[in-house]
Amino acid sequence: MTVAIDRATGRRHGDRAPRPGLGRRIRNGYRKYWYAYAMIAPVAVVLGALVIYPLVYGFYLTLTDANSLNTARTIGVNHIDATYKFIGLDNYKDILFGPTSYDRFWSHFLWTIVWTALCVTLHYTIGLGLALLLNEKFRGRTFYRMVLVLPWAVPTFVTVFGWRFMLADGGIINATLHFLHLPQPDWLEDTFWQRAAAILVNTWCGVPFMMLSLLGGLQAIDGTLYEAAEMDGASAWQRFRYVTLPGLRSVSSTVVLLGIIWTFNQFAVIFLLFGNTAPDAQILVTWAYYLGFGQQPRDFAQSAAYGMLLLAILIVFTSFYRRWLNRNDQQLAI
Repeated sequence: MTVAIDRATGRRHGDRAPRPGLGRRIRNGYRKYWYAYAMIAPVAVVLGALVIYPLVYGFYLTLTDANSLNTARTIGVNHIDATYKFIGLDNYKDILFGPTSYDRFWSHFLWTIVWTALCVTLHYTIGLGLALLLNEKFRGRTFYRMVLVLPWAVPTFVTVFGWRFMLADGGIINATLHFLHLPQPDWLEDTFWQRAAAILVNTWCGVPFMMLSLLGGLQAIDGTLYEAAEMDGASAWQRFRYVTLPGLRSVSSTVVLLGIIWTFNQFAVIFLLFGNTAPDAQILVTWAYYLGFGQQPRDFAQSAAYGMLLLAILIVFTSFYRRWLNRNDQQLAI
């Protein structure tokens, strides 16, 4: 059998041309899409400066024993060089398995899980209930929508300080309970009531987001589905279960994931409500802040290690959550 050879390239006719090298492909892509690279370059620089560099430097600190006594600092005209040492993974071992690991990490981790689960559950259930009400046609619906979204529109620190004044011993809440001859809890002093107050305030702040998101999802559901279900004799509960909830599936999965991430890292509510006065009500992110900035000496290494652990927990949870959603979507498609 005769094989034709191309004299110019030395390849047989019909053979595929070899793929260009990586460097050549990058150069060709840059020439072709240079404008796209030019558009994303400022964003990449900002992300590198504000996200990537602090993340890398924070991870480096977790491998040292850096604190406020051995880091570089300038006092007047005198400059003191850093003296902290590289200690590897000792910070992680001390946090997770050290003699005080339960009091310093695991107790706050368990409370953070409970706090996140309760808050997101309340956000979703109350938000869904309000969204169902606002999706109905009644007089004054626009006014009620505006009123219910106000807690989300008001800055968080204003909202939290307002609740702190109301929850104080002489605040309006305890004054009302006293007028009704009911027990007056120590909202800002007792551990149980501190946690209850934190959940109450965070629920107030987070419900409007869930309500608006789910209301948008409700309005996107085709009305003919409800008409068909009603013609088939479906009750109100059956229409909610088999039409509303499946129609909200994509919206619900997104807002619940965002709610879990935001609540797990909700620094403002806990810190502004209690500061450093409620050690047993601190979640992981506020406890990390306390270690790095609320005590003396300030433990920068352990605080950074807490941040890395928080990031790892959220990455693992998000990956399993998305995988679980994808598997359920495949089962429903089958």
